[in-house]
Amino acid sequence: MKTYLKKYAKYFDYPLFFTYILLCLFGLVMIYSASMFWAVNTLHYSPDHFYKKQLMNLTIAIFAFLIGLIIPYKRYRDNGMMKLIITGMLFLLFAVFVVGYSPGNSGAKSWIDLGIVNIQPSELTKLGMILYFAAFFTKKKEIGKIDIINESIVPPLFVFGIAVFFIALEPDLGAIGLITIIVLSVMAASGMRFSTFGKIVGCLIGLATAGLIGLFIFKDSFFTERRVGRLKAYLDPFKDANEYGYQMVNGYYAIGSGGVKGLGLGQSIQKMGYLPEPQTDFILAIISEELGTLGIAIVLFGLGFIVYKAMRLAIKAKDPLARMIAAGIGSWIGIQTFINVGGLSGLIPLTGVPLPFISYGGTSIILLSLAMGILANVSMIVKKDNQQS
Repeated sequence: MKTYLKKYAKYFDYPLFFTYILLCLFGLVMIYSASMFWAVNTLHYSPDHFYKKQLMNLTIAIFAFLIGLIIPYKRYRDNGMMKLIITGMLFLLFAVFVVGYSPGNSGAKSWIDLGIVNIQPSELTKLGMILYFAAFFTKKKEIGKIDIINESIVPPLFVFGIAVFFIALEPDLGAIGLITIIVLSVMAASGMRFSTFGKIVGCLIGLATAGLIGLFIFKDSFFTERRVGRLKAYLDPFKDANEYGYQMVNGYYAIGSGGVKGLGLGQSIQKMGYLPEPQTDFILAIISEELGTLGIAIVLFGLGFIVYKAMRLAIKAKDPLARMIAAGIGSWIGIQTFINVGGLSGLIPLTGVPLPFISYGGTSIILLSLAMGILANVSMIVKKDNQQS
């Protein structure tokens, strides 16, 4: 291990690391600011309750980052590692179906209570799909061209289908959409022929169509009053501003109140009982209210920089495994940011997807940190290989 670290340490990507750390610390500060009133007046906790829990989450997340950094990324293509990833991912998704629960009456049974901590397996699925699909297509590429007929790619699509099925039972349509885009990004970076990629996209469209038909058939059980209300709120939140449009309307007020300069750190009005759980997926609204356009710019620039570094690494990498892992992680962070900001701004319906590295949540920050460690490992090895070639 010492030899390995000494060999690659000088290629460590410091800009990527410091951007990741600064985003996590900035998120920690904003979680403390956003959650104080909610913790005390709604839940009767201490004002620093969510801050302390996120600090503990960050401590674990740093260890996760180091694990991702230390393990050579080429290990993920080993058969044993691939089986471990698939087995663990599908087992946890099945466990959600059996013993999962819905926090805060969110309508989606997507969490597992382990006593000490709660985990959300759909978050693990995002990273698991990246590593499994990247490893699978790397092996296929080594033995010849990737083709949907000549070189069967049924196994990963079968695993993807099972995962999507269990997530649909929760249901968490936001996670399904995000995971689908991540998988497509990895496949697009695999180097497969465009015709093959088109066939796969066609298959996924077919599955999506079948899913929509299923939703229509079982519409009475799926389209509950809560879900229909949220959809109507997306179309016109002010029409039902006291119920299903309440969160979006107060999010708009927070953004509008902040303006360019913001009201000042800690000075948000909307967090004073108006915006429910402001430390979660709506934290960017509080950032906008307190720190204005500058606060939003800091967050979006930091996240954009990480996505840029990942995609640039994917372009420069000669190893297909490195290319697919970097593209998958970059698309994960980029698309998740778009879904969060899009929901907050009313561009797309709300899905409850957290803002990467900023929103409160243990599973999200730990899995994202592990992904950042893997990305940093890919960056080190690719830099070294490119310099030697």
